[in-house]
Amino acid sequence: IEISKEAALRDNLRVVRQIIDNFYGDKGRYPESLEELVELQYLRAIPVDPITESATTWQLIGAPSGQEGQVFDIRSGSSETSINGEAYSGW
Repeated sequence: IEISKEAALRDNLRVVRQIIDNFYGDKGRYPESLEELVELQYLRAIPVDPITESATTWQLIGAPSGQEGQVFDIRSGSSETSINGEAYSGW
């Protein structure tokens, strides 16, 4: 089960990061929230973090200095570690 959850987390992170990049390419800025990605139909819904089993625990990484927007990247909100001993929040 843990291997499946980790695979789902990696996939969710990959997809959302690609969508953030697409948003930036289209708008010239980063989104203000994950909800904005849903509102503007870049996502159908905010994905669930399979480790925390919640769509509200994502850690949002802000845009670099000088860039507009609040969501440059996302990380898992889990404080747990993976099977390999890595913190999920570091993926």
